Amino acid sequence: MEINSQSIVGKIVAENYKAASIFKKYNIDFCCNGNRTIADACSEKQIDEKSLVDELSETINKKEAGDLDVKAFPPDLLADYIEKTHHRYIEKKIPEIIPFLRKVVSVHSGNHPELTEVEQLFSDSAQDLSAHLKKEELMLFPYIRLLVKAQLSDGKKPQTGLGSAAAYIDQMEQEHTAEGDRFRRISELTDNYTPP
Repeated sequence: MEINSQSIVGKIVAENYKAASIFKKYNIDFCCNGNRTIADACSEKQIDEKSLVDELSETINKKEAGDLDVKAFPPDLLADYIEKTHHRYIEKKIPEIIPFLRKVVSVHSGNHPELTEVEQLFSDSAQDLSAHLKKEELMLFPYIRLLVKAQLSDGKKPQTGLGSAAAYIDQMEQEHTAEGDRFRRISELTDNYTPP
């Protein structure tokens, strides 16, 4: 994969997930704000473009045992992988985080009133994200599986109430953007998650 200053941040991560760790290191949002070029992201964060491009290239081209090529997954397998890996992780972590967050807020919000807003933002996100995951699991992913099944058999598009997959995916992306906005606000309130 050839990376340069005009490469789109989100597309780089979509092509190779290992780039996510580099963007995270430099606090560059590759998910909900991933439609920017490396040049734009570097300008905003005051990062040297060449250094970032070099670090991304080195990380992406490094071969490791056990690397998954999710781009080679058929759409139904990708849906299974997302659900069983990422959804399960989120569903497990939300109930672990909420009690700790409540405790931190109850003990420290007197000196750090911003924690009250962090708690509200996280609670709203947890609720909306849980609903979002269920929509993917109960509507989008089954639809994708039906499309793949139809493609493998008769090629006829399945009749459902969803309309087009593209329209539904667009709705999911809008929800991802809303969550990205919330977590950017949490990052601002916590000085990039830095304990006082």
